[in-house]
Amino acid sequence: MHAKIILSNIITLHPSHPRASGVLVLENRVQALGSLEELRELAPKAEVLDHRDFFLTPGLTDAHIHLVGYGFSLQNVKLEATCSVLEAVSWVSERVARVAGGDWIFGNGFDRSLWGQTDYPTAADLDEISPNNPVALWSRDGHGLWCNSLALKIAGITSSTPNPHGGVIVQNIHAKPTGMLLENAMELVKRVFPTQKLKDVVAAAKLGASDMAHRGFTCVHTMALEPIDYLHAMWELEARGEMPLRIWASISHSQLEHLQHTGLRGGVGNRIKLCGVKFFADGALGSRTALMLEPYLGFEDSGVQVDGKETFLERGRLALELGFSPVVHAIGDRANREMLDVLEELTPLALAQNVRLRLEHAQHLHPDDIARFGALGVAVSVQPIHAPGDVQNIQRLLGETRGKTTFAFRSLLKTGAVLALGSDAPVATPDPILGFQAAVKRLDLSGQPWNVDQALTRLETLQGYTTGAAFAAGWEGWYGQVAPGFAADFTLWDKDPTLEDATPVRALIA
Repeated sequence: MHAKIILSNIITLHPSHPRASGVLVLENRVQALGSLEELRELAPKAEVLDHRDFFLTPGLTDAHIHLVGYGFSLQNVKLEATCSVLEAVSWVSERVARVAGGDWIFGNGFDRSLWGQTDYPTAADLDEISPNNPVALWSRDGHGLWCNSLALKIAGITSSTPNPHGGVIVQNIHAKPTGMLLENAMELVKRVFPTQKLKDVVAAAKLGASDMAHRGFTCVHTMALEPIDYLHAMWELEARGEMPLRIWASISHSQLEHLQHTGLRGGVGNRIKLCGVKFFADGALGSRTALMLEPYLGFEDSGVQVDGKETFLERGRLALELGFSPVVHAIGDRANREMLDVLEELTPLALAQNVRLRLEHAQHLHPDDIARFGALGVAVSVQPIHAPGDVQNIQRLLGETRGKTTFAFRSLLKTGAVLALGSDAPVATPDPILGFQAAVKRLDLSGQPWNVDQALTRLETLQGYTTGAAFAAGWEGWYGQVAPGFAADFTLWDKDPTLEDATPVRALIA
């Protein structure tokens, strides 16, 4: 490979050299920063790439995404913009009209709060328009699955089917399944989905990765709410030379014994590194499965516990012993408190193993627990893009007082915590433009300001997508900055993203 000199308005995010006009790159590593003349002295024969009409930053990272699932979701019925059950059913009906009888219909993105209803949708809502096609539709938060009666029948779900551990089969007053499945109960239907052929999984992986690269991302952290075949599909793309992203990958803690048996260690891989082991403490607010210290307003329940403290502690230790980072999903205030308790116990082993501990989401926090994030040095992986759509649920289910420490980004930063920003796609769009807007402007879906004291600056938001994400991966020594020795993964912008609304032009892997 030959040397390249890239000229641009460079935002390095390196504290000792924050701006530069040129960067010298060799074999995807930054060699030096300086003017064209200075860099030519170091590499007289280097190719010069002139991007002075743009701003160049470290490559964007989405620190929480389900990459292959996102690729598949791009082919599903998109329900994010629906305003009622009737509208959602109408959109599903259009898809039913275009497929053969017996084919499964998949969709994602519906949000009851946008429909103005508190009740879950039912199988009966879908049965008339799809009597011959099983239907499975994911809620916006991904923690609820809305099915028609045919899907329930194929899955063998009846009034006598018990709730699985960490899951709920929603029933009506007659104890009959309504068609809504929460958390681990979704697996009852997912296990009867048509077997996905490897070529289809690879195609979805390629679609998702290409979409992210098109948006200006150079790296993603993909989370383990996906079959192990999805990881193999990403490796297949890497082997073909068709993977445009660098990937920090995690798998479910249910696979730990397999990793132990095969002798795999955390951090293996080239552009795709298997690094994390995923746990779920609870569900999500919109599905009323986030685990809370107090009941939801107007309800007697306080959420669903999925992986409890004992499970996370025991299996988190095993993950660390194998060199993997324990990654835990925690949304409710009780879930966050309990997982922080476990992370505190795991910290000495994590330090000994030189493995980063990280907590995903940290959405709803008790004020007493916020300072613990900074004290423990835990990476906090958050998704500002969720906030606008969650405001109605927060106000309805938590109220004003408990809502003040929801999406508490500014408070977390004040404790010294490091934020890594992502989208949780396909739960939300991975569009970095909307991600910046959500983090900086703190507006709800109607455009009204909400808890603006917790907003981030544009620079802090860029850091969350770059240096913060690198910290969460344990890659802060070689990724997320434009500095000598760091990976030459860059994003080009039309404007300075630290000063004004800007659009990523493209990813640039030098």
